[in-house]
Amino acid sequence: MTKIAFQHDRPLDAIVLGRAGVDLYARESKTDMADLSGFNKFVGGSAANIAVAVSKLGGKVGFIGCVADDAFGGYVKGYMSGQGINLDGMMTDNSGSRTSVAFTEMKPSDCTVLIYRNNASDLTIKPEQIDPEYIASSKVLVVTGTALSESPSREATLIAMQHARRSNTLVVLDVDYRPYSWRTDTDASIYYGIASSLSDIVIGNREEFDMMETVIAPGNKDDDATAERFMRDNTQIVVIKAGEFGSKVYCRDGSKFQQGIFRVEVNKPFGSGDSFAGGLIWTLVNGGTLQEGVRNGSAAAAINVSGDSCTEAMPTKEQLFDFIETRNQGV
Repeated sequence: MTKIAFQHDRPLDAIVLGRAGVDLYARESKTDMADLSGFNKFVGGSAANIAVAVSKLGGKVGFIGCVADDAFGGYVKGYMSGQGINLDGMMTDNSGSRTSVAFTEMKPSDCTVLIYRNNASDLTIKPEQIDPEYIASSKVLVVTGTALSESPSREATLIAMQHARRSNTLVVLDVDYRPYSWRTDTDASIYYGIASSLSDIVIGNREEFDMMETVIAPGNKDDDATAERFMRDNTQIVVIKAGEFGSKVYCRDGSKFQQGIFRVEVNKPFGSGDSFAGGLIWTLVNGGTLQEGVRNGSAAAAINVSGDSCTEAMPTKEQLFDFIETRNQGV
């Protein structure tokens, strides 16, 4: 099994790069948007969710991103700081951009999510705002792929990944593909291809890998072929998630395994991927095996989708291990 090597003499376990915004979750469950009485406010965004996931498990986490110079931006920074997340890489934009906001229904499936990302602040982060010494202070750099969707965030993200490679900081790419952020799948596949070549670990679902193979292997549905295709350049591990069917994990040394899900009553369909990434990364930086990391990530994902938020539903270490001990794993 592929052994993950970390630079252990570093103050931060992980730095997460990408969007942090505001999530407004429906107060009533299983209710259409038009009939809701109101919303509850939380911090969200894929990168912020992963950062909180690692921090709540006990990891030391930093963040690279940007929010607006307004009340929502202040709320996001205040919450993340309160979670123990280092914000030395968090920028504040006063050009008129806005912190991303999402309104969501609370349903197990067919759940409407309205995301307001016109002139989004997180996409205004610039290459010159990326500090290579900050990245070198962490064992892992986690990149969420939406940061690649527009300039100057795209260039800032790629230079952060290059800094990480130069400083022997492990690079994890969580694909986090949002079609509305891109002109075409072809455009997206070009930049995701560059990013994946700079990554040690690539995590995505089948649909996201379909997008990345738009040009090089259109129509491919063979996970084995996909893994082989992306296990090049720097990539050591490819994780292909398949929802209720669990996940498949492929390693550069030719080994592979599958992980089932932990069955729960689902309250919402979002947040599971971020919880999965957080559980996996936290386990690996604390000396756990890849199999343990994927198991812990799967359990964290189950806990999160049974909750009624993303950030606040991330488990602590005690909650995670209690859950694993008391649940029968599905297949």
